Amino acid sequence: MAASSYDRALKLVLAHEGGYVDRPDDPGGPTNLGVTLGTLSAVLGRPATRADVRALTPAKVAPIYRTRYWDAVRGDELPAGVDYAVFDFAVNSGPARAAIALQRLVGVADDGVIGAVTLAAVARTDQRWLVNALCDSRLVFMKSLTKSWPVFGKGWTKRVAGVRTEALALVTAPVVVTATTMVRPAGGAPPKAGTVQTGGLPQALKRLWRGKAA
Repeated sequence: MAASSYDRALKLVLAHEGGYVDRPDDPGGPTNLGVTLGTLSAVLGRPATRADVRALTPAKVAPIYRTRYWDAVRGDELPAGVDYAVFDFAVNSGPARAAIALQRLVGVADDGVIGAVTLAAVARTDQRWLVNALCDSRLVFMKSLTKSWPVFGKGWTKRVAGVRTEALALVTAPVVVTATTMVRPAGGAPPKAGTVQTGGLPQALKRLWRGKAA
């Protein structure tokens, strides 16, 4: 993807992350633009303060998001739309979990590291289907977090819905409507590029994520 893809994806992510918050029920503690006190401490190489977190700006957090999340999921090499969906998943739940979800959906080994094999499989897969399936998978995982879901579930659901809409709008590959609606069977191969799949994957995804809660 072009370098500008990251800038646009980051802008969308930051819109979801919001400004400075310090909620007692948030294990991340003080957070600004999605960057927690712990993350900022690791970046600075010293214990960060609440004042440091408050002082963060989009320009200051951009390198953090690129290194820790965008580059970690090979955002520059993912198709438009899929790149943003995987990036936001990585920001919210960690790069390894986002990579595993992507790998399971495209039918490759789920080692949590996006490499040449995963990228090739993604390129062969219908991108609109993949965006939808990735968002569905993400929600299944979030709902499995029984302690956090009652507190954050409403906001998470709204966020994923926004990611789905924006990511689908970014997909540029043409879609050919086939006469038969395709539904991926559990454990089966995802549809190839140039086909359309409708319908969700709730049962298959529940099986994929069962026992995978953080």
